[in-house]
Amino acid sequence: MDKNSSKVFGILARFPNPEILVRAARKVTEAGYRRTDTYTPFPVEGISEALRLPTSRTPLAVLFGGIIGGLAGYGMQYFATVIDLPLNIGGRPLHSWPAYIPITFELTVLFAAFGGLAALFLVTGLPQPYHPVFNSEDFQRHGSQDGFYLSIAADDSKYDEDETPKFLESLGADQVTEIEA
Repeated sequence: MDKNSSKVFGILARFPNPEILVRAARKVTEAGYRRTDTYTPFPVEGISEALRLPTSRTPLAVLFGGIIGGLAGYGMQYFATVIDLPLNIGGRPLHSWPAYIPITFELTVLFAAFGGLAALFLVTGLPQPYHPVFNSEDFQRHGSQDGFYLSIAADDSKYDEDETPKFLESLGADQVTEIEA
């Protein structure tokens, strides 16, 4: 395939260790690049701050899921015992709220988990069976074992075909490769 006919996704740089990756991510962000991402085999402290990622809204989704689940559990039981089928058994009150606690708690936890799972899929864009970084053979060999990578997308406003790879090499990258989409 002709190099000019292929579409470029961006640049992928491999760094020797997580500390250099975090430093490089900080410098890349300070230089004005915004369409960046990092790939590491384990969580690396400081990457989110270095890339200036916004705080996650996943906890709010878990909270709202829990609130909806709690209200649904309590409301369902209230409707069943007070409105739909009010049976007076042994003189107990129709609205006997202590009996509602176990199911209310269980539905709160269940809906909170569903809210967290839905937020995970929405925020991360999963499931994503294909990503252009897998076009790199080096990434395929080292990405999930011992490689620390930083990518800059070609549609970033600061991206330059010649200067961006040089900039990444100056930050300590072992290897800089162009990734095709």
